[in-house]
Amino acid sequence: MSVMKAVIVRAPGDFGVVDKEKPGPPRGGMLLKVLACGLCGSDLRTLQSGHHRVKLPYTIGHETSGEVVELGSGYSGRFRTGDRLAVSPLVYCGKCEFCMTGRHELCIDYREIAQHWEGGFAEYLAIPEEAVSLGTIQSIPPGLDPVHATLVEPLSSCVNAQETGKISEGDTVVVIGAGPIGTFHVALARANGAARVIAIDISKERLKMIEKYSPDVMINASEKDPVREVKHLTNGYGAEVVITANPVPETQVQAVEMARKGGRVLLFGGLPKERSRPGIDMNLVHYNALHLIGTTIFAPRHNKMALQLIASGKISANRFISHVFPLLAFEEGARLALEGKARKVVFTL
Repeated sequence: MSVMKAVIVRAPGDFGVVDKEKPGPPRGGMLLKVLACGLCGSDLRTLQSGHHRVKLPYTIGHETSGEVVELGSGYSGRFRTGDRLAVSPLVYCGKCEFCMTGRHELCIDYREIAQHWEGGFAEYLAIPEEAVSLGTIQSIPPGLDPVHATLVEPLSSCVNAQETGKISEGDTVVVIGAGPIGTFHVALARANGAARVIAIDISKERLKMIEKYSPDVMINASEKDPVREVKHLTNGYGAEVVITANPVPETQVQAVEMARKGGRVLLFGGLPKERSRPGIDMNLVHYNALHLIGTTIFAPRHNKMALQLIASGKISANRFISHVFPLLAFEEGARLALEGKARKVVFTL
């Protein structure tokens, strides 16, 4: 039996690198030598608390770049051995009404690598046939670091949100949450031509880290009323677009209160199941003609746009990644992220 190094999450709070059987290429699929895999917020929640779609013990990791080393029997895809790929985890059903009309981000039966199939915190990653034909996999452009290519997946969801929210030149955009996703939204809003970008958080440390992405204003919500501050900064009108990039119910209430009449509120961050009804004043939504917009995952076109943004340098990937560790140091890197001491951690092989 051929073995490889891989991260195993045995139970909530119990994880580490072990020897594991190396997979072969699935029929119609591919085997990748993993080059890098990013650690995201959902990974951290899985490490801490498990995940309802992940049956432990399991290998997670869904922000992956890798090199094709072997093709499965019956393979008919466009990639060849030696190709370097940015692998985002989504695999659409291809059959529902949404997929059939090109609205893949609304697919009712999508699956994901690292949930339905084991993930990329390993030396090798088996890519199933379904992911080749119905997934979001792209060739890494020449010159793009595979470490940077791991950011394509999280950026794709932000691209979808801002496209849906129609962020454009002249808008004042407020981003509530200065973590990695909030940082993507700040940078992307700037790339989309926003006239002013305001970042809000309760953490001085996160606001300090987001400062280098040049928001026009940073508001510490633990010291000042963010609604009052945004209203003051906009001459009482409020912001055209407010994005909630966090899992805190109260921020969705605040977002509605600080939005301009006719404004768009992008509810990007999901809420804990037991706190998913935050008590928004629906009269404000009604009388201010607000647009409450929920977005989740992304379609292939968003994935392509995200790769282009990173490859072109319009979104500077290098600035987002705070730590790069070898896979064998997974526990060290994960603990750093779990303690809030790392902005974005990527593991390399």
